[in-house]
Amino acid sequence: MLLALDVGNTHTTIGVFRGTTILRRWRLTTVHDRTVDELGIFLRQLCEWAEISPSDIRGVIIGSVVPPIDAAFRAAISTYLHAEPLFVGPGIKSGMPLRVDTPLELGADRLCNAVAAFAEYGGPCVVVDFGTATTWDVVSKKGEFLGGVIAPGLEISAEALFARAAKLPRIELAAPARVIGKGTVDSMQAGIVLGYVGLTEGLTRRVLEELGGGSVIATGGLAGVIARYTTIFNAVDDDLTLKGLRILWERNRIERA
Repeated sequence: MLLALDVGNTHTTIGVFRGTTILRRWRLTTVHDRTVDELGIFLRQLCEWAEISPSDIRGVIIGSVVPPIDAAFRAAISTYLHAEPLFVGPGIKSGMPLRVDTPLELGADRLCNAVAAFAEYGGPCVVVDFGTATTWDVVSKKGEFLGGVIAPGLEISAEALFARAAKLPRIELAAPARVIGKGTVDSMQAGIVLGYVGLTEGLTRRVLEELGGGSVIATGGLAGVIARYTTIFNAVDDDLTLKGLRILWERNRIERA
């Protein structure tokens, strides 16, 4: 089995693979100051609940965009799972040419998304990942990473409004029945959710125009929220980043003895 961890600023998604099949997945809050022991016990408990023995895990791969927590994850996995994790970063064999100015700045999650999208859906394609930030990752017909777009995520955009407007309440991130609101809540829902749909559609169409067309795949924790209100996506794949981690592990296979 392979243990894959996608460590994001807000959430950490963990998947267990047997071959190409995801057996179990968990989505947890990323706590930046967890200790080695806390992380290790957490991971062991997840495995135990899934009836997975640490000895069954033949490899561990981590894609992290939170560098301060990387050392703790490495030590926790070494101590509690007796495995040496492979981190997605400089020097990893991705099999995907990076046609960007600064390849070393490319986030692990974005590389995973691009690799998995090309492997699963072909090119050209665009991945829209709805996380703390929303990113557009663009892959050519030949399987080259061409670059992308980064925008503030839906949740942090809403949080900025809540924080700066004292009289506006926190609301559910769902679209109202109509755009023209009759009250504060439905007016805010229209502005936040449908406004973000407009941002998503507008930027995606501009990207596709420059790319010359292609498939659009949505992923990330908030992909389902936006996908309800648009037809711009060809597919919604909640496991895309984990799939990319699995592919990268296969291309850089490290197994315990």
